[in-house]
Amino acid sequence: MNSSHSYKIIFAGTPQFAVHALSALIDSRHQVKAVYTQPDRPAGRGRKLTPSPVKELALQHHLPVHQPITLRDEREQQMLADLQADIMVVVAYGLLLPLPVLQAPKFGCINIHASLLPRWRGAAPIQRAVLAGDTKTGITIMQMDKGLDTGDMLYETECTIESRDTSLILHDKLAQLGADALMKTLDQLSVIQPTPQDHFAATYAHKITKEEARLDWKLPAVELDRKIRAFIPWPIAFIQAARIWEAEVVEQQSSKEPGTIIQVSSQGIDVATGQGVLRIKTLQLPGGRQLSVVDVLNARQHDFAVGKIL
Repeated sequence: MNSSHSYKIIFAGTPQFAVHALSALIDSRHQVKAVYTQPDRPAGRGRKLTPSPVKELALQHHLPVHQPITLRDEREQQMLADLQADIMVVVAYGLLLPLPVLQAPKFGCINIHASLLPRWRGAAPIQRAVLAGDTKTGITIMQMDKGLDTGDMLYETECTIESRDTSLILHDKLAQLGADALMKTLDQLSVIQPTPQDHFAATYAHKITKEEARLDWKLPAVELDRKIRAFIPWPIAFIQAARIWEAEVVEQQSSKEPGTIIQVSSQGIDVATGQGVLRIKTLQLPGGRQLSVVDVLNARQHDFAVGKIL
């Protein structure tokens, strides 16, 4: 097996993040035997059954699509084994892979994970990295085992988290990086020496909840800014009066009670926090759309007057 080897691949993924990797495989010398993705889900106002982004791409390229509710079913496991794949590539699939599935392909299953393992194992590695104020993250290509993101590492590549990056910006950077890392891993698969993770250094990226996005003005401005960036595009940071889409830390201190508006200008609404000042720049009033502070002040100036507590 040299770098020109062509593999028979099963691809398993669901959201937009996984589309880049599937697209790279479709354009490569490798053969995608089948695509596994989550069952269609109700979406939008009409709650219409909607295919996943991965399914849409697979159908465009006339690839066989499988959407089992579970892979614990023995018939499903047999169908997957019958594909006689060399390797299964898993990217944000959303279903647990039981041992018979992990062992079915010749070289097992590999996963594209959006962090530098063992940091941020689990469901929300991108958001947790932004929330924690990490200055770097990356992609790990991992040999899957029966644990949650505990397998040996095959390839790692770093990505800087810029000071204004939101989870959405970082998501798009890492999706592309993940596709590139996958292709490099497949090129070198026969010679890669797997590296065990340091399990003692592991951190866990718990799933994001809506309630976490509620802003507490007693927190430092730096932490509030991270929350706002971490929760774009979902669930969006909020206070009682609005959702906040964009803010920045202002280099000044305030002795006012946290949550007090201390200055209003075309630059933004400056709010005292537990430590420092946060300037709100873009927000969304209930039932409305995203607006710049200038537009909000034109319509609802009295709601955001100096001295008011948010």
